[in-house]
Amino acid sequence: MDDDAHSAGPAGPPVVVAAPARPRLRPPFDTWSAEVLLEHFATRTDVHFFAVADELESRPDTIETVLDHRFELNEETHRLHAFSYAVGLGIAYRDTGDRRHLDRWIALTDSWIRAARTGSIAADVTARRVQNWISAYHLFVAEGDARAIPPDFHLRFLASLDEQVSFLSGHLTPDRHRRALELGAVFLAGVVFPELAAAAAWRAIALPELVHDLKAELLPDGVHGSLSTDRHHRVLKHYLGVRRLAAANSIAVPAEMDATLIRALEFSMHVHNPAGIVPSFSDGDVRGHLDLLRQGHELFGRDDMLFVATRGLTGTPPAARSAAFPEAGYYVVRSGWGADGRDYRDEQHLVLDCGPLGAGDHGHFDCLSVELYGLGRALVVDPGRYTDRESGETNWRARFRSTAAHNTVTVDYRSQTRYEPLPGRPGGDGSNGRTRYHVTGPAPEHRLIERICQDGFDLLHGSARSHEYDAVHERRIFFVDGRYWVIADSLVGHREHLYEARFHLGEWAQDRITLNESPSLLALVSPHLLIVAPRQEGLTLQLEPGHVSHRSGKKLPAPVACFGIRAARATLVALLLPCRQVPLLMPVIEEIRVSHVNGRAAPLARAFTISLGAEHDVLFFGGKPDQEYRFDSFVFTGRHVLVRRNAAGAVVRVHTHEGADLREGGSPVQLGTSPAPRRNAP
Repeated sequence: MDDDAHSAGPAGPPVVVAAPARPRLRPPFDTWSAEVLLEHFATRTDVHFFAVADELESRPDTIETVLDHRFELNEETHRLHAFSYAVGLGIAYRDTGDRRHLDRWIALTDSWIRAARTGSIAADVTARRVQNWISAYHLFVAEGDARAIPPDFHLRFLASLDEQVSFLSGHLTPDRHRRALELGAVFLAGVVFPELAAAAAWRAIALPELVHDLKAELLPDGVHGSLSTDRHHRVLKHYLGVRRLAAANSIAVPAEMDATLIRALEFSMHVHNPAGIVPSFSDGDVRGHLDLLRQGHELFGRDDMLFVATRGLTGTPPAARSAAFPEAGYYVVRSGWGADGRDYRDEQHLVLDCGPLGAGDHGHFDCLSVELYGLGRALVVDPGRYTDRESGETNWRARFRSTAAHNTVTVDYRSQTRYEPLPGRPGGDGSNGRTRYHVTGPAPEHRLIERICQDGFDLLHGSARSHEYDAVHERRIFFVDGRYWVIADSLVGHREHLYEARFHLGEWAQDRITLNESPSLLALVSPHLLIVAPRQEGLTLQLEPGHVSHRSGKKLPAPVACFGIRAARATLVALLLPCRQVPLLMPVIEEIRVSHVNGRAAPLARAFTISLGAEHDVLFFGGKPDQEYRFDSFVFTGRHVLVRRNAAGAVVRVHTHEGADLREGGSPVQLGTSPAPRRNAP
């Protein structure tokens, strides 16, 4: 569940309970000797469970530090009461048969038991310890060699576990996130050890509450309420573990639990990029969770989840290549699922954040930000979180949360949401660096205005109205022919502002970027991505230093492209072309004049010609649905349209919205016909 929360202890004086000599067992187990009990637990076949490992705590280098009597977490030495390393010791023992791992597990566990610490550590830490103990037990006892386990230690282990879970079931935390972790531990113990006298009561307490908390944690669209994509998957992993445990032991669950989990898995299915990685929006790390989709396939028979879990190797592609999660504000567009000879890993994938800040102080100030993947790598990258601490000379927590650290527009260098130090409460190690800054202003008002998904054309159109400045930001994202993107940012303020649109590139682009200028274009050239913008008066393009963080506590230098302009009203337009190598002919994007048919100016409507080799597109946007506009050789009534001409000049494709009308030479446009003579708009 909440892996980055490390509570120091419960409020008030600790409750310390002495470890009992024997567990409370139901008949006939209560009369069995330690040796007979160990043999029973090592050979029983009617209980099914599995080990759940922490990726970092199970690495070979981590386990070596444990064998060497060292414990390290975030570069500090700790005695880890949660026992995260215990599962790694079990994995190493299973894989190598090295007795040192078993002996170390027994010594560390027995040392903790003999210290009689139950009740002196926060309940959520106790829950993590219970889960890790049971996972290690699976590896050392259920799958291991029972003859290598001292029967008296095994008895003490069961007695301590019984005592800890009994304490936990009576001291559940009100906080929902920690409570779910604690309930999961209680349910796990009740299922894995039905021989314990309280096991049935634990199951009866935990399962209904877990279903209730699952529904409360997720929004109706299936996304976790924190809106952290990484936290979503950690929570999903927890509840899927509960569901898998119930299924393995033929325990019925309410239908609403399955329906809620399926919605959460569908978000996971779409938000994974073709490399099998989930972009880190808001707090969290950058990593993949394809194993959860495979579990979704096994539990619910969803072949589309298997398809994404195997990155297109087996299963059935999802029915839609684009998806919307409106309560969370996440919108996903991809070029496809690897059909028609295209490699699944080469497909393009974009996620737009047009939603609220999220619950639990994990949200970043990134409304209308995007992450773009294409041709095998993340190209425009959400930088991640780096750290939860706010101490030190540079407040990296504040910097990584800021609007400037995301792929959206800043106004006068300000973040969209006010984030200020609390007076008289400096951060520091004593407070875990969490008290220096606090969100003191409301999140921007956000709205998805329009979403279109057609064959060869996608549009996402959203707006953000911050309470920190008067300018309103509208972003339109056009995806044309599964090949290139146009991101158009329209900003309208009551006075002049500095508007800056940033595109954060990955660490792969560090020291590999060139900026090119011509009379008509500003261009950023990288090994995998071209960004070109039509010149306009006052527009600048600069390369700024930045960072990306894939894992907490680690950051890498990465460049940032920044387009800036000073104006009260402005439209920043950028064409993004993923490419394996720089094309011989640079894409060309040029603005063309737009007017009403009576010749009056149409200041909010814009039109551009876009040329990529033999393809020539005309893109118009910003219109009102009941007004006529003239641009290029067209007269158009509507909000937006994309027209493609072939090398001969014939119109071969039109993409627009329902109710729009496009005419050329006084007649409706007919696809594939010769164009009317071009004339300049008056």
